[in-house]
Amino acid sequence: MAKWINVSTAKHQLKLFDGNRLIKTYPIAVGKILTPSPPGTYTIINKQPHPGGPFGVLWMGLSKPHYGIHGTNNPGSIGKNVSHGCIRMFNHDVLDLSSRVSIGTPVVIHK
Repeated sequence: MAKWINVSTAKHQLKLFDGNRLIKTYPIAVGKILTPSPPGTYTIINKQPHPGGPFGVLWMGLSKPHYGIHGTNNPGSIGKNVSHGCIRMFNHDVLDLSSRVSIGTPVVIHK
């Protein structure tokens, strides 16, 4: 079984699994009411270090256009519903996650 990412918008948690074995849990920020994180199953299609702006140290784009998992320049936002739908992580966490997953890793987003 391969690695995959489980995002719970209700719990503000991103969990990395290898098959059904939990590897690590990370705190996240998710989309706000008007721009919620889109539920569904996607894949990581690219990784871009140092994307600039509010995206922190790394951007991992999802197969849903304009959505991704990324770092932040506002660590106080983690744990809240504040983004435009993206999954926001502490910079050190997004670097750790990126080192553990590859392009093509499935990402499941749900409540």
